[in-house]
Amino acid sequence: MDEAAPASLTDMCLSLVSSRLERFCVKQADGSLCLRDLVVFPQELADQLLCKMATEGLLNDSTVGIFRNVRQLRLRRACIRTARISAEAFERALCLHRLLELDASRVNADLTITDILRCLSASKAARESLQRLVLNGLSMSSLEESSGRCFSSLQGLRALSVSSVDFYDPGLVDVCSLPRLESLDISNTSVTNLTPLLSCKDRLRYLSMHQLKRLEMSSKQLLAVLSQLEGLQHLDISDDKQFMSDVAWQLLETPDILPALVSLDLSGRKQVTDAAVRAFVAERPGMTFVGLLATDAGFSEFLSGEGTLKVTGEANETQICEALRRYTEREGFVREALFHLFSLTHVIEKARPDILKLVALGMKNHPTTLNVQLAASACVFNLTKQDLAFGMPVRLLGQVTQLLLEAMKTFPNHQQLQKNCLLSLCSDRILQEVPFNRFEAAKLVMQWLCNHEDQNMQRMAVAIISILAAKLSTEQTAQLGAELNIVKQLLHIVRQKTSQGTVDATLKFTLSALWNLTDESPTTCRHFIENQGLELFIRVLESFPSESSIQQKVLGLLNNIAEVGELHAELMVQGFLDHIRSLLHSPEVEVSYFAAGILAHLTSRGRTVWTLDMSLRNTLLEQLHSAILMWPTPECEMVAYRSFNPFFPLLECFQTPGVQLWAAWAMQHVCSKNAARYCSMLLEEGGLVHLEAVSSHPETHGDVRRLTESILDSLHRHRARTGHNGETQAHTHRERDVP
Repeated sequence: MDEAAPASLTDMCLSLVSSRLERFCVKQADGSLCLRDLVVFPQELADQLLCKMATEGLLNDSTVGIFRNVRQLRLRRACIRTARISAEAFERALCLHRLLELDASRVNADLTITDILRCLSASKAARESLQRLVLNGLSMSSLEESSGRCFSSLQGLRALSVSSVDFYDPGLVDVCSLPRLESLDISNTSVTNLTPLLSCKDRLRYLSMHQLKRLEMSSKQLLAVLSQLEGLQHLDISDDKQFMSDVAWQLLETPDILPALVSLDLSGRKQVTDAAVRAFVAERPGMTFVGLLATDAGFSEFLSGEGTLKVTGEANETQICEALRRYTEREGFVREALFHLFSLTHVIEKARPDILKLVALGMKNHPTTLNVQLAASACVFNLTKQDLAFGMPVRLLGQVTQLLLEAMKTFPNHQQLQKNCLLSLCSDRILQEVPFNRFEAAKLVMQWLCNHEDQNMQRMAVAIISILAAKLSTEQTAQLGAELNIVKQLLHIVRQKTSQGTVDATLKFTLSALWNLTDESPTTCRHFIENQGLELFIRVLESFPSESSIQQKVLGLLNNIAEVGELHAELMVQGFLDHIRSLLHSPEVEVSYFAAGILAHLTSRGRTVWTLDMSLRNTLLEQLHSAILMWPTPECEMVAYRSFNPFFPLLECFQTPGVQLWAAWAMQHVCSKNAARYCSMLLEEGGLVHLEAVSSHPETHGDVRRLTESILDSLHRHRARTGHNGETQAHTHRERDVP
C-alpha cells in the first residue's frame, strides 16, 4: 500500500465499523453481539472486517458473535491472528462457515490447536472446504503430541503451517498422510526425523523447515530424503541460530538434486560460497529467489538481487530490504537485517518511505525483542533526521511514532533505546504535523527526564515536552503537572542554568515547557509555588535582564500563576511587584505586555484581597493604564490564545479601567492579527455580548470604549464575511512558538 496515498474508503469504513461495533449491534443473552440490521456483507468485506478486528485487538468472545450469522457475514478466508477468543466462541462463530483458509497464529493460550482441530473436525462444512491452515505459535495438548492423530480428518488440506509449535514426529506422520498436502511449514518444531515426507514426495511443492532444533539426521540422511522430493519448488533450510552444519554446502554440491526448485533459502548457514550458489542456480534457470543473509555469500554481481533473481543478504540495500520483507516473523533475521541497514542509512540523503515502512513492520512484529527495537529505533532516526522527515508520508510517520512510544514503554530502563526514541521524536515534522498520542508521549518523555541527568539528551527531552504540552488539552496538561514530579525537575534545570549564568536552548525549552504546563492548571501552578518557583523566577528576571525571550517566557508563566485567584497572596511580595512595575515600560512590547497582564490580574476588583498598601494598588493601576496607551502595534501575533473566557471577568472591572484596557488590548491585538481564528473564537464564546455591554456602559473609560468598539467592528466584518462559521476553541494563552 502506498503510505502517501489516503486510506481507501473501504479501509476507513471497516475501521469505523470495527471500532464502534456496539453502535451497529444488539447484545445477546450470552453477552455476544449481533448485527442489528439484516445487512448482507459481500464475502470479501466479511473477511476484511474479521481481519481488521483481529489486527486492531478488537476481536473477542463478544465481538466475534457477529459472525455467527453466516448469511450476513459469510467468511472464506478467516484471519484471527493474535485474537483473544475462547474455544466456545471460536466454534460457535467461525466453524459453521465454509472456510477455505484459517490463520490462527499466536491466538491467546485459551484457544489451543486441540480446540481448533476439534471444532473444525466437527464441522462438515469446514472439513470439506478447508485448504489452508496456519497455526504458528500455538500450543498442543500432550495427547496430540503422543498420538499424532489430529490432522487426518482435514482431508482437503493443501497447506499447513505449524511453525514454533510443540510438533513431534507422530504429528509429521499424520500430516504427511493427507492426500492433497502440497505445502508444509514445520519450522522451529521438535521433529527429529524427516523420513515421513517421502509418503507425500509426489505432491509436496513447498517445504519450510528452518531451525529444526531437535533434528537427529545427518546431512547425508537429510539430503537422501530431499533428493526424492523431485517436485519440490520451494525449500527453506535457513537457520538464524547459525549452526555450523554443512547441509547447505552439501546440498549445493549435490548434482541434479531438486530439479524443479525455484526458491532456496540458506540464510544463516555457513560454508556457503558465491561460486557454489552460482553453479546451483545456473543448473536451474527458473530460480527466482535465494536466501543468503548471515552467510559468507551474496557479494558477487550475479547475486546482487537487482534482476529477476531476488536475494536476501547483507551486501547491499536491495538484499537487506528483501530480507526485511521476507523475514518479518523471524526476529533473528530481522535484527540482522536492521543491523546492516543502520550502517547504510547513516549517510542517507533522500527520503525513503519504502525502507521506513519495512523497519516499522519489524518493530510491530517483535515489540518485546530488545535487539530488534534497539536496531529499528536507530534506523528510524537515520531515516527521519533533519529534513528527511518532510519527505515521509504523515500516516507512516504516525505509525512509526506510535511504535517508538511502545518501545519506550516496554524498555523504560534501557538508556540507549530511550535515547534513540528521543532523537527520533525531536523532529519538527513529527511534533507539529504527525498524528500520534501526544499525551502518552509527553508522559514517557517526562518520566525519562525525571530519571536521567544526561545533559545532551536533556535539551531534546525538554524541547519535546514544551512542544507537546502546547498541543494538549487543559485537562491533559493539568494531569501531567499533577501526577508527575515534572515541575520540580524542570525547576531544577532552570536553577542549574541560572546559577551558571547560561542562556541556551535547554533553558529556553524548559521555560517554555513550564509556561505551557501551568496554563489553566491550578494544581501545577501550586506545585510551582510550593517548589520555590516564584523566588527562582525573580532570580531569572534579574539575572538575564537583556534577554527578551527569557523575560517573555518567565512573565508568560507568571501570568498563568496570576490567573489562579487562590495564589494571589503568594504574589503579594513587594520586591516581586516592584520588579514587575519596572518592566511595564520595557522597550520590548512583549515583555511589557506580560508584565501588565500580571498586574491586571492582581489588581482586578473581586479577584484578590489586596494585602499591601492601597495607594500602591492605585499607583499600579495608573501605571498600567498609561503603559498600555504607549505600546506600539506589534508586527506579528505575540501569543496564542485558546479561549477568551479568562478575559471576560476583567472586562467587568469598571472601577479599574487599566484592567479593562489590558484585556481589551489583548483581544484587539489577536483579532487584528488573525481574524479568521480569533474572531470566530470570540463569537463562539459569547464575547459579543460582553463587548457590547462594555461599550454601552456609562462608566466605561474612553480609552477602553475605543478599543472595545474596534473589536466589535472586527467581529461584525468577520461575521458579514464568513457567516460566523468559526470553530469553538479551548482555553488560554500559551507560548505561540518554541525557540
